[in-house]
Amino acid sequence: MTLKRTLIGMLTPSSNTVLEPYMSAILHDLLPEVSAHYQRFTVTQISMDDNALAQFTNSTLLDAAKILSDAKMDVIAWAGTAASWRGFDIDTRLCAEITAVTRAPATTSVLALNEILDRTQVQKLGLVTPYLDEVQSQIMANYKSAGHEVTAERHFGMRDNFSFSQFSEDQIEGAIREVVAEGVDAVVVLCTNLRGAPLVDRLERELGVPIYDSVSATVWKAMRMTGLDLSRIKGWGRLFDREV
Repeated sequence: MTLKRTLIGMLTPSSNTVLEPYMSAILHDLLPEVSAHYQRFTVTQISMDDNALAQFTNSTLLDAAKILSDAKMDVIAWAGTAASWRGFDIDTRLCAEITAVTRAPATTSVLALNEILDRTQVQKLGLVTPYLDEVQSQIMANYKSAGHEVTAERHFGMRDNFSFSQFSEDQIEGAIREVVAEGVDAVVVLCTNLRGAPLVDRLERELGVPIYDSVSATVWKAMRMTGLDLSRIKGWGRLFDREV
């Protein structure tokens, strides 16, 4: 009898060391029926300069998607947040191109987060990132234009993508608590290389505010696109406990 499986493909920044272990942990109890698979491409620096922005050209991501599609993915996600400062429409076009070359439905971390914010009608948004001032400012401008004004934020002011994974859960929790204390409808931990996902369940219950982590949101959307039962994910926050 052939095992029925759902294969979730993730396009991953090369210097990211958080995404893979945390995403695999979220999906652990669904093995072997559901599994995540990863293809890396070069991303080392995050800033608004031309060299950093050039890391995210669609052709680079499409090449990675083609390799990943050799393993017959049921869905492919760009598990990165660059569109939050480059422009949301970039990810919309990218998904169409991924599907055209791989025949797999596609999504991204940013599109997943944006869908959640729209569905839950978040107006006062709290934002936690590791990024530079210039990147954070552009993210805030993009979300304001989309109807989700960032009214409280913390960012760690870093450029090197690997360094984002060096921030401890305690540091990220502290930033989340500070943002919530300023009064927000929800908090987004925006970066798939930040250790936010394991904090969500406990802090949501304690603070009474939804917290949407980039890694968790990507899993949520990939599962929805493949018809998987979200309630099978336990202990990773209210996003999986109820229909958003």
